[in-house]
Amino acid sequence: MRVLVVEDEPKLASYLQKGLGENGHVVDVARDGIDGAHMAVHGEYDLVLLDVMLPGIDGFGILKAIRKSKDVAVLMLTARDSVDDRVLGLREGADDYLVKPFAFSELLARMEALQRRGVRASTTTANRLILGRLELDLARRKALREGRSLDLTPKEFLLLSLLLRRQGEVLSRTVLAEQVWDMNFDSDTNVVDVAVRRLRTKLDDPFEVKMLRTVRGMGYVLELP
Repeated sequence: MRVLVVEDEPKLASYLQKGLGENGHVVDVARDGIDGAHMAVHGEYDLVLLDVMLPGIDGFGILKAIRKSKDVAVLMLTARDSVDDRVLGLREGADDYLVKPFAFSELLARMEALQRRGVRASTTTANRLILGRLELDLARRKALREGRSLDLTPKEFLLLSLLLRRQGEVLSRTVLAEQVWDMNFDSDTNVVDVAVRRLRTKLDDPFEVKMLRTVRGMGYVLELP
């Protein structure tokens, strides 16, 4: 893949450039938001790794510029732990979200998953995610199934959007805990299971076809039967 890394922290930018290069990727680096926006919009890339806190233009501004001009996979890298920030990134069209600090092996796995699915394969527009008759309107933060509105809390919306972006992929409780609650999963904590159960009552229970499936010992997956 040809990858653009937009990251202003020199050590992390160099680490990513070196590591991704060693794994066979062609990597360009932008050290501020202005250069990052120009390179992302005018360059030809398969993936943009986009930091949120940048000088000049922040990551959300760059993301908006990208989505006005092209469909390229965007994986946001951020130290921010606010659910609202993450929802904003997803609403503006980010394909995935990775919270710093992260394991390099997980970054590679996320990139490979995006590549397997193809660029924005689960979306019909920059602001919509669709699976069968389930639709998430990211701009208005609304969820519809078979034309019926689903009354979701902010965290339920974020949980569903994550599952939908990675449809067909089994997501572990650890990944869900990190991405939605910014927490390291503790086996004594059932917050993930409780949240999935509540989401399922709204997403699946009123309908004949069930989409949200538990994979015993592994996690959860959203897919059509």
